[in-house]
This record gives sequence, C-alpha cells and structure tokens, in this order.
Amino acid sequence: MGGRMASRLRSCERSLLVHDTDHAAVAALVELGAQSYGSPAEVADRAPTVLLSLPTPEIVRAVALGPGGLIEGSAIRTCVDLSTTGPAVSRDVAEGLAAARIALVDAPVSGGVKGAERGTLTVMAACAAETLAGVRPLLDELAANVFHVGDRPGMGQLVKVLNNLLSATALAATAETVALGVKSGLDASVLLEAINASSGRNSATAQKFPDAVLPRSFDFGFTLALMNKDVQICLAEARDAGVPMPVGEAVAALWADARSRSAEDADCTEIAMLVERAAGTRIGEDADGTDGDG
Repeated sequence: MGGRMASRLRSCERSLLVHDTDHAAVAALVELGAQSYGSPAEVADRAPTVLLSLPTPEIVRAVALGPGGLIEGSAIRTCVDLSTTGPAVSRDVAEGLAAARIALVDAPVSGGVKGAERGTLTVMAACAAETLAGVRPLLDELAANVFHVGDRPGMGQLVKVLNNLLSATALAATAETVALGVKSGLDASVLLEAINASSGRNSATAQKFPDAVLPRSFDFGFTLALMNKDVQICLAEARDAGVPMPVGEAVAALWADARSRSAEDADCTEIAMLVERAAGTRIGEDADGTDGDG
C-alpha cells in the first residue's frame, strides 16, 4: 500500500523523500524520482510532513519514537499515519510526538491496492481540524473520500478496525454461504449475481469473490495476517470498553484459526480455501476452466 500511495503522489508531481527497510521498494520509487535516505530521522530532518504506511503497530511505534525515528527530525511538524495500529498505539505515538511539537494525523485508509493506485481510497482522519486542513491537499490526491471522524488520535483507528471487522465478517460468511450453495448444486457465479441484486450484497460478494476467489487467483492484495490483526485489535477494544460482541468473537476465532493454518503471505481471500476444504467442495474455476461444483 505504501509504495502504491507513494507512486500515486509522484504521479501528482509531488516531491518525495523516502525510507524503507525494503530496498527493492525504495529502488522502485527512486526510479520514479524520489530521493532515498537512510533512516526515518533523515527524512524528518528535511520534510515538514511525513506519511507512514507500515504493517504493524510495533513498527509504527519504532519508526515514530525509536532511535533514528521521526521524533529526532528537525524539520518535521506533522506525521500522517496511514497505517492500522489500533487506538491505543495511536494515542501513545501522538503523545510521544507531541512532546517534540509534532502533530499526528491518525489517518488509516481503506480501499485496497487498486484504490491506492487509482487515488480512490477512503481516509478516516482524526486530529485537530486545522491540522487536517494543512494536509488535506495531500490526502485528496490519495483518496476519493476523506472523513474527519474526530479530533483525538485513536478515533480514526477505531473506525478502521470496526470497518475491517465488518469486512472480515462478510468475507467469512460469504465463503460459508457460497460453499454451501456450490455443494448443493448451485452455480457460484449465478449465486453471487443473485445475492448482489438482493439484500445480502456485501464487499465480498461484490468484489472479493468475483475478482479473486472464483478465478482462484486469491490476489485481492490484503494479507490474511493483516486482516486477523485488525479483527483482534477491534475485539480487544470491545472488551476494554465493556461492549459484548458475540458475533465478533466468533469471527475473531475463525480468523485466528485461519491465520494459524495459512502461509505468512496468504491473501485474505484464501480463507475461502479453508472453508471449502472443510465443506468438501470447491468454489470457482477448476483447472480446466469449468466451474467447480464439488
């Protein structure tokens, strides 16, 4: 996601200063005209606004507050965190950066890799209104929708993990639904078309299954591990808030089990393979290109 958003900003003729531990990702951006630096602090010594898009809360914390982190930069005034860290980490990072007079824009995104490439993401931003106004031109180049969901860091993260709990629920339920339909003799494509014209339509039936499950490419572009991370963060927030989520707990258990039985880089849509194996059927195209019915 980060590389695609950076490429999008370059296509909008933005000047980019970049750092990443993935040298191949940096090299690809340098080819587009970005300047590479050796640490987050070196970037923050030169750029007043720094955007983060990182895979885990621990990495975000280290990049922002650790040795060689953004907090050591002399030029940075605003950090826009596009990652999904969870509310608690966002609050901690905001507090740490504030001590160095750096404002945090808690701004997780939704829309997948295609949305990042096309500039059609959704941003869920939480910060002071004047801080958001200062970075809004950048966000508008990345997103079709920018929602100011609150003035306190962590509020954007909560919106994001709530969204991803619903997304994960839809994906798991769609996998079970289609597996039952296919094993009972229904055509998966026709079943999804009927659902998408009815009240059961959701992001999995409308996009993930037609694009990544039926053709068996399993390449939606968001890993199963990251989906599980976001679901677990959401359920932890619910427990802390004293809000019972029995459906959410069941979904969280399913995704945790799927994560334990999947490769590190498995796509989130591969949960459909685990469901179909348990059901003794096959969803989508067989090797010969025909629609599998078990």
